Amino acid sequence: MSGTLALTAGTACLLSAAAVVPLRRLALRWDLTDHPGGHKAHSRPTPYLGGIAITVGTVVPAAVALGLADLQITAILLAATAVSLLGLIDDISPLPAVTRLTVETVVAVGVVLSGVQATVTGTWLDAVLTTVWIVVMTNSFNLLDNMDGALGSVTFVAAALLAVTALLQGHVALAVPLVALTCACLGFLPYNWAPARVFMGDSGSLFIGFTLACSATVLVAGRPPDATIAGLFLPTFVATVDTCVVFLSRVLTGRSPLQGGTDHVSHRLRRAGLGTRSVAVTLGAITAVTGVLCLATALGRMPPLVATAVAGAIAGGLVGLLRDMSVRVSVRTPQPLQRIRERRR
Repeated sequence: MSGTLALTAGTACLLSAAAVVPLRRLALRWDLTDHPGGHKAHSRPTPYLGGIAITVGTVVPAAVALGLADLQITAILLAATAVSLLGLIDDISPLPAVTRLTVETVVAVGVVLSGVQATVTGTWLDAVLTTVWIVVMTNSFNLLDNMDGALGSVTFVAAALLAVTALLQGHVALAVPLVALTCACLGFLPYNWAPARVFMGDSGSLFIGFTLACSATVLVAGRPPDATIAGLFLPTFVATVDTCVVFLSRVLTGRSPLQGGTDHVSHRLRRAGLGTRSVAVTLGAITAVTGVLCLATALGRMPPLVATAVAGAIAGGLVGLLRDMSVRVSVRTPQPLQRIRERRR
């Protein structure tokens, strides 16, 4: 199996890196670009479609390696591809938020029906809670794509640690797409590192969020509630905290949570003095810490409640450190949720 994983990793990285160049040219030709203006820091139109390279680099090698041998992994890959196509359509022609959420919910239900389900209550409510959680996390990672290299760095670390966790728990089939996603992001990151030459767009961020959310759910299936909560929260820590910070910030300042802005954790880190690349590295490092905590709980080396408490302390410290940045953020002119492109501070 090690040979399969190595081949999958190499293929994913090369395929993603090779696909970025023609996709970038195609986006420029069709004017599928993010134009400068407002709070955006880039000085020239930057093309989207980079997310398609991540999707192809993940799905194709994983599908070749696994075939249709595992129902749950097949369901995740098919559903994640559908979500990526949804994001592509939204990149080309903005969709209403209701349409996006409806499609995401339908495909999430399909994955849950395949057996991907977290155990929280031990009742039918678990299917509902799992569906809601997958949809929320899909959009949380989408919102996290707001700065050069940020989401790519977080995904690279989170997917790698989830792949290690899957292997150590005996979920070899799940490790294959996670390894592919890790290396697909590795192939994409040089093009997205500040100053970015291409953005992943909704097609990439929605695909990443959906895949990571479903993968974390597979790893906690059948575990006690405390282990389930830790196993879902820790791998998605940065996206979860970022969404909570933005939601609370906007509610407390009388702004709609459904509008864009520059009040994300990444923007606050920039205002605290970090450069764009340093922000990406910092978010990746935080993901590494919480990912290791997740791995420790999965291996029985740390009680889930302790790991969750440590992560909660990290979240509290981060929010406390950045709380003074909120005043300046609140006066920014928001953008519609339809595009959810809170770009490039």
